[in-house]
Amino acid sequence: MSRNRDALKFFQAYIKEMIDVGGINLPKSISVSLGAKLGKLLRERGFSGLENSLKKIYNVLNAKTHIKAIDDKTLDITLKYSKKFCPIGGKFNPDKADLIQNTICIPYTASILNSSHPEFKYNPEILDCILSSNNRYCRYRLTKEPKTSIESRE
Repeated sequence: MSRNRDALKFFQAYIKEMIDVGGINLPKSISVSLGAKLGKLLRERGFSGLENSLKKIYNVLNAKTHIKAIDDKTLDITLKYSKKFCPIGGKFNPDKADLIQNTICIPYTASILNSSHPEFKYNPEILDCILSSNNRYCRYRLTKEPKTSIESRE
């Protein structure tokens, strides 16, 4: 486990350095690009269903994923971890929470889903975050909207 923790700490230091060197748009651009590639891969491998795709995404981060439908367009998603440690942002650090959410978590998730399930446009909104709440879970609301004919052609 120590080796995994060291790898995560290196990854987090790498992200911090990217932000210091290239500003917030660099990790955001990379998150969108990598998310689109993963979304395409999920689609090509036949992962059908939004909930199935979400569980696959977060299984890699060792999160127990709970998904609750609020209505036809909204899901409430909770990712529970064994410790108060975010695989993306690390330990409790409210000063870093918005930055990590807006440059990595939200763009990456939206990009994966927009690519793997292109019939909709997805908008995640973080409700609870390990970095800002010091809990063992991350919780967000995901809304989906049908794409307009102009967005579908892009």
